[in-house]
Amino acid sequence: MDLTATVWTLLPPVIAIALALITKEVYSSLLIGILAGGLLLNGFNPLHAVETTFEVMGSKLGENINICIFLVLLGILVSLVTKSGASRAYGNWASQTIRSRRGAAYATSFLGIFIFVDDYFNCLTVGTVMRPVTDRYHVTRAKLAYIIDATAAPVCIIAPISSWAAAVGSSLPESSTMDGFSLFLQTIPMNLYALLTIGFLIWLMGADFDFGPMARYEREHANDDLTEGEQTHVVGGAGKVYDLILPICVLIVLCIAGMLYTGGIFEGAGVIEAFANCDSSTALVLGSFFTLVFTFLLYIPRGILTFGQFCEAFTEGFKAMVPAILILTLAWTLSGVCAEDYLNIGGFVSSLVSAQSMVAMFMPAIFFLIALGLAFATGTSWGTFGILIPIAVAVFGDAPGTMLVMTVAACLSGAVCGDHVSPISDTTILASAGAQCNHIDHVSTQMPYALLIAAISFVGFLVGGITGNGFVALVLGIALLVGMILVITARHNREQARQ
Repeated sequence: MDLTATVWTLLPPVIAIALALITKEVYSSLLIGILAGGLLLNGFNPLHAVETTFEVMGSKLGENINICIFLVLLGILVSLVTKSGASRAYGNWASQTIRSRRGAAYATSFLGIFIFVDDYFNCLTVGTVMRPVTDRYHVTRAKLAYIIDATAAPVCIIAPISSWAAAVGSSLPESSTMDGFSLFLQTIPMNLYALLTIGFLIWLMGADFDFGPMARYEREHANDDLTEGEQTHVVGGAGKVYDLILPICVLIVLCIAGMLYTGGIFEGAGVIEAFANCDSSTALVLGSFFTLVFTFLLYIPRGILTFGQFCEAFTEGFKAMVPAILILTLAWTLSGVCAEDYLNIGGFVSSLVSAQSMVAMFMPAIFFLIALGLAFATGTSWGTFGILIPIAVAVFGDAPGTMLVMTVAACLSGAVCGDHVSPISDTTILASAGAQCNHIDHVSTQMPYALLIAAISFVGFLVGGITGNGFVALVLGIALLVGMILVITARHNREQARQ
């Protein structure tokens, strides 16, 4: 019996997510979900299911090998900065400059906004640089992971110069005559989830209190020894603050340059065209490799590290990234099992959306919910809008009208939201890795915050679709966010007064 492109295709990701939340064991949960998909695909033949599992794993690992290489190179860079004493020097400097939990949180978020070119790069770099500072002011690892995650994808999805902008532009069907980059620019003011998440995060950091699971986690872990398990290979303390800042700045510049290079800037392409056509994973590998070369030239001649100590960082950096690479590999495999060539979960979703195409005014809200569910189930936001944007174009036609732009914005919003609440999302995994936070703790504490913003975004898209006005959707979303903040603040003040 052929179960592809049916409701049964939802079973593998549901199994993986449910087991991860129940058992708090991500690796085994993902593997069981993958094997369940293999069984569905192969008529419950266990041998063929295992064959399919490793066939897909090999394929997905090959497609994403540059991301794995980038993680290893970045892990090596992190180890080098730590061994040099530069992280400790930065922490000492930051403790004199940043004088509060609010300051540490805002500095973390600002750095995340500054690193807008790619969410993978964002998550790991921000966590690495700011973790010593947030530890000093007792910002828990779950809160740090939320700040990183709530800044990374929402900023990238509204930044015109980013790997996400390129991915959105390339998601249009080949027959489309629209300019993908222009369409992306028009979605920015209608991307409710991204904009409202950033606004909510700014308030949350300023208010300096939490609610729900995050508040419980803060109470239980406020006095944890956050330095436990951290690398402590400080060699002589000779590293200065600029020994951390310079490699990070060079990494940013070289990664942007790598994107321009892979996008054909030297073959006559314009800057926008180069970003739209870039190979972001290759660019990240090139940027991180040449940053290591720069770091070698920065450290070795000055005696910050010996050659032997520099080489030791290679194995230490690799080992530090093994958990993230393993989870990513399993998440990519689960996504692959659900892809078009196998269970085809996208085909099932496409059939559902096409059947409802007559209700045009509700399309933004419907697409938002479907994108959220699809990204949650598959753990990939790029794959989600890659599936749904061509469907939106088919529903509204090949012209960038208000309803099409709003529906595409809803796809992007839902994809980022589903990415945030999914325990098998690569960005969520990397935010946990960057903050060195237990992955399930990050997912469970972030989820209520993300779903609150999702509810506001849904209402905004619903009203925006009915009125046919994206500006109305944005204004209503902001008004609802402000109202929610006032209610939460009033409740917090009452609880403080009772105590």
